[in-house]
Amino acid sequence: MKIRHLIPIAGLVSTGVFAQRGGNGGGAPIGSLKAVAVPQPPGLERYVRDQGAAIALGKALFWDAQVGSDGRTACATCHFHAGADHRLRNQLSSPHDAVAAIRPNHILTAGEFPFHVLENPLDNRSAVLRDDRQVVGSAGVISRNFYDVVPGSAFDEGVETSGRNAFEIGGIKVRQVTPRNTPTVINSVFNVLNFWDGRASDIFTGATPFGDSDPGFHALGGSGRRLDRERVRIENASLASQAAGPALNDVEMSYGGRTWAKLGKKILALSPLAGQWVATDDSVLGGMANPESTGLLPEYGYDALIRAAFQPAYWGSALVVDSSGGVVEDVGSPRNSNEFTQMEFNFSLFWSLAIQAYEATLVSDDSRFDRFAEGNRAALTALEQLGMQEFQSGGSQCTQCHQGPEFTAASFTNRARRRPNGLNPDDFGFFRTGVSPISEDVGAGATDGFGIPLFPSARIGSANGVFKSPGLRNVEFTGPYFHDGGQATLEQVMEFYARQGDFPGGGNLGPGIGRIRLTAPERTALVAFMKALTDDRVRFERAPFDHPALCIPIGHGELAPGVLRVNDSNPGSPLTGSDDWALIPATGKDGNPVPLQTFEELLLGIGQDGSRAHSLAKSCVP
Repeated sequence: MKIRHLIPIAGLVSTGVFAQRGGNGGGAPIGSLKAVAVPQPPGLERYVRDQGAAIALGKALFWDAQVGSDGRTACATCHFHAGADHRLRNQLSSPHDAVAAIRPNHILTAGEFPFHVLENPLDNRSAVLRDDRQVVGSAGVISRNFYDVVPGSAFDEGVETSGRNAFEIGGIKVRQVTPRNTPTVINSVFNVLNFWDGRASDIFTGATPFGDSDPGFHALGGSGRRLDRERVRIENASLASQAAGPALNDVEMSYGGRTWAKLGKKILALSPLAGQWVATDDSVLGGMANPESTGLLPEYGYDALIRAAFQPAYWGSALVVDSSGGVVEDVGSPRNSNEFTQMEFNFSLFWSLAIQAYEATLVSDDSRFDRFAEGNRAALTALEQLGMQEFQSGGSQCTQCHQGPEFTAASFTNRARRRPNGLNPDDFGFFRTGVSPISEDVGAGATDGFGIPLFPSARIGSANGVFKSPGLRNVEFTGPYFHDGGQATLEQVMEFYARQGDFPGGGNLGPGIGRIRLTAPERTALVAFMKALTDDRVRFERAPFDHPALCIPIGHGELAPGVLRVNDSNPGSPLTGSDDWALIPATGKDGNPVPLQTFEELLLGIGQDGSRAHSLAKSCVP
């Protein structure tokens, strides 16, 4: 039986500063995140020659909308807001992908939350008044099959998929939506496994998220007249595994069937961040930014960034290869789109390791709670301190799942502290919490892209319906909440836990859920404490959370209710709805003068006057 996941190394264990108060809250003590070392993949120098250059490359790739097959979808399109997504329109999906169940292009409203409404909101066995089993995901790309790249163009050639698609209105296609809510990438470097179901392995094998399940040889190394296919295996590298997923995913960023070599051929022919403004005081890219126009200065092309970041053994050969890595020409240039340079062929390696390098810098360890934990007792109000005590108590059971300085049991420090012999989901911080019926979404009970169970050593059925426990830092800005996005506010989340989950049947309750006891004042104090976990650098997008500008799609224009405006900017796609766009402006190292908008504020229209960042009120042309 294959084992996908590395038992994490020792030496990453952090000592929290607060013992558990009030009884059996469970879990490692909470404390300042500054005390936790950022996990480092061992042996990375085999591939990376300059970590700073890799960070710059990763930031450019993460924010570049040219990566998407439509030339308009970046990683950041779904991670632009405190590392997450808070768009309102065309964000609904279905856990069953049922065509009839999805409401394409719907605009979410405050009155629709929470999705599961009970006659008594504190009793999960009371009468159900509403049960909307849709999911708030993230809008990705239009459904098409990949045909080829177009030299020098950000737009891939695609052919229309046949048959009825769930994401269409009156025969006009809209952007597809992911089947789960988007988690934040901030502090994700501390997770042993990533994605809600843990399919991003802590072992990166070069081209897919699935670790040792993937038997492929995904790197082409060597020099001169010899290149060899190599097997990549890098430990403590879940962020690289995660990065390998969306770029070729046919819902999130890619037309179906695109390959890494084709993506490399496309991107290496383009100017980084072309059409997107980069602040000249960007904390990473500022020195490369074009002060007179969009993108980076001409000398900072993607080929130059890769050369600076990675070892020449993975890009320096003049040989030309085919899609399998076989040499077709000793010296020269590819003659067609099915021949590749070594750099193009190895693009999955560069992409994944660079984005991992960038995301590893997104650590928010300077909240008011961190300052309190470091000795500044004036950093938290009396109510927030009361909430902190309740957070650690047996009544709330919070630290069963949200423990340690990372506020998640899914962290390296928790895994190293427990050192279990098995590989069951709860050992990795994956639990059942009564968010959705097991039959609706099996979570970590699924198989990976090679048909191997995500947790192959788990007890039979123990992985069904479990999901990664998310960290709570900056949770004020990462709504809507849970893997289904079914709660709009932290107050609704507290009511959810006070009723011990929405679905008590089916054995889908994790440790401590059935023992939660929360009064109204305790819930208020807990919400206050969780908001004290926000780092002001995230709140105002200060370095390292500054970024290039990005135009994001916010739904499709309608001529009348249910009548889509057809895309007139792409004659090759007459059956595609026209996007509406909102600008996420570029920020430099000093960030915004106003704070980010919460999801609740967006629902209520608060911040449209410019008092909030990311209110999605300013239109743009991508």
